[in-house]
Amino acid sequence: MHRISSLSLLLLLLPVASVHGQTEKEQVSAITSALRAGEFDKALELLQPALRNAPNNPQLWMFSGLAYSGKRDSKSAFTSYQHALEVSPDYLPALEGSAQIKYDAGSQDAVPLLERVLKIRPNDTTSHAMLAVISEKNGDCPTAVKHFSLAGPALASQPEALQGYGVCLLKLQRNDEAVQVFQQILASRPDDVRCRRTLAAAELAAEKPQDALATLATALNSNPDVSTMRLAAAIYEANKDTPNAVKILRDAIVRDPSQTGLYVDFAELAMDHQSFQAGVEMLNAGLKLQPNAPQLYMARGVLYVQLADYEKAESDFERAEWLDPTLGMSAAAQGMLANEQNQNDPAQALAAVKAKLANKPNDAFLLYLQGAILSKMGAEPGSADFRLGLESTKRSVRLQPSLTAAHNLLAKYYLDGGENALAAQECRVVLQQTPADQSALYHLVIALRKSGNQTEIPDLLKRLAKARQEATKQEGERNRYKLVVSSDN
Repeated sequence: MHRISSLSLLLLLLPVASVHGQTEKEQVSAITSALRAGEFDKALELLQPALRNAPNNPQLWMFSGLAYSGKRDSKSAFTSYQHALEVSPDYLPALEGSAQIKYDAGSQDAVPLLERVLKIRPNDTTSHAMLAVISEKNGDCPTAVKHFSLAGPALASQPEALQGYGVCLLKLQRNDEAVQVFQQILASRPDDVRCRRTLAAAELAAEKPQDALATLATALNSNPDVSTMRLAAAIYEANKDTPNAVKILRDAIVRDPSQTGLYVDFAELAMDHQSFQAGVEMLNAGLKLQPNAPQLYMARGVLYVQLADYEKAESDFERAEWLDPTLGMSAAAQGMLANEQNQNDPAQALAAVKAKLANKPNDAFLLYLQGAILSKMGAEPGSADFRLGLESTKRSVRLQPSLTAAHNLLAKYYLDGGENALAAQECRVVLQQTPADQSALYHLVIALRKSGNQTEIPDLLKRLAKARQEATKQEGERNRYKLVVSSDN
């Protein structure tokens, strides 16, 4: 995002500095002429004697910044602008030039500079637009939306900035306003399928499925890709057109049978319309192609619960957890692990956590992470790693009893160690705080089965199926949201 279309335009708008005598005026005229002509080395050569004669002239330092910018020497340009600001702290052209350099570099140092510009010129739309983009990238949507709304025409030719504006409006659940922004983007790119899909996803979020279907119609009529077909299925279902939702999902699966999300979407439709066996059959087809897809086992387990086939349901849940122990975790717990763990090198992640624990031995979260990584690495009951993981998790729970992820992990350690009653106790602690916690429900089922107590299991499996179904719906919404957030879809 740039303030000017060319260097010459800025120079035309700048007044000539006040100087003492015709000679200096002629020097400034020669410098500006060189800059307009793109002769940046000549401008810098002319600036040397001018700055020696007038070292406190902020305009000359600003000219120096422009010349260095023309030579793509941002470091020297910024230094020149800073010299100008040392002489005159509110010299607007130097403030704008400095802010532009820091903004182009993706530096947070642009923020205070842009704020200084706005103190001098509160209605500067470009500064508002830049602050909006920076705030959106920082995840500060309230601030971003405030500045986006004040950017006005500065956004008209900036589709990426408009995209960020729309995303933030969706995050703030200002869906109708988001739709208007995405309509503006599509109007400038009517043939871009991604823009069309983005608007349709936003309209679906705004509970305008008929508008979403109309938006997507063009894309659906011209050999749609699988992402478009998947979104269309959700829109058809929102329009209460289940036959078309089912048809287009089937067509998408035929087009790309490797996408697990398509089978999960089909299972969700089957669940909503009590076509449990049809959902099982589709998932069976998916599992033939992808026998190690934990999401498919979890989805089939949910359907088996509805068919009251609890043994098969439990088997599928067990297989899903074995394939992906994090699948039943809350999004928050998964996020915590993802932020700290190197998924491709757990040994390196463990070393990093141990190094942090050396400085913070009583950090409950770090202790939990140590236990989680050791568990993921397959520590065998009775081994030194297993004992370390177990004790680390116990300490985590003692230090922070509200950390449900640690209680869940401790339940798993107890199960692996054959202490089923203690495992059940930890699960119940979690379920008191979070009744729909999938990990706790599943581990409690295992603990009770191993203890020979079968009475509660059917009810727990029903609760687990319900929790998983709700998680699947939320995941579907997140997937559709990603269509808006990512320009790669």
